[in-house]
Amino acid sequence: MRIDPASHMVVGVRYAPSPNFDERPERTAVSLIVVHNISLPPNEFGGPFIEQLFTNQLDPNAHPYFEEIKDYKVSAHILIRRNGEVVQFVPFNKRAWHAGQSTYKGCENCNDFAIGIELEGADETPYEEAQYMVLATLVDSLRIAYPSLSKEDIVGHSDIAPGRKTDPGLAFNWDDFSEQLV
Repeated sequence: MRIDPASHMVVGVRYAPSPNFDERPERTAVSLIVVHNISLPPNEFGGPFIEQLFTNQLDPNAHPYFEEIKDYKVSAHILIRRNGEVVQFVPFNKRAWHAGQSTYKGCENCNDFAIGIELEGADETPYEEAQYMVLATLVDSLRIAYPSLSKEDIVGHSDIAPGRKTDPGLAFNWDDFSEQLV
């Protein structure tokens, strides 16, 4: 997996552009990776709904839960589906809207300096081996493309928004993931 330095995109993956991004603050280096999970409807996998949410095309009538989230303007840089498929929504040099109110090492607004990676999943559902493999490969590629990223600065959403967020959840095996990193 390779990151194109000119476009800040993963080479060869599907791009579904999200309108939910803006510029990072000037002179702000990418220095954090935040691992999330998402499933739409909750605890259901597959289907077009995550992509529709991130591209503001989610039909609120398609499922009762969607009425609750119909006005959300959110995105992530990357989605890794259960089968390992990667979809990019926002170039890495732009600020995706994934972390919300958040703090890391005393710095607030983690979206300013973080890359958001969503795993199709749920807190209590084990992730697929393909997702771990792709995530590790992607993180290794990001660390090459953005030298300001360290192996220690890979966290869950729950780490930067404790009490507010729980993802990637207890089912995410941090030890197995860490062992796959170069």
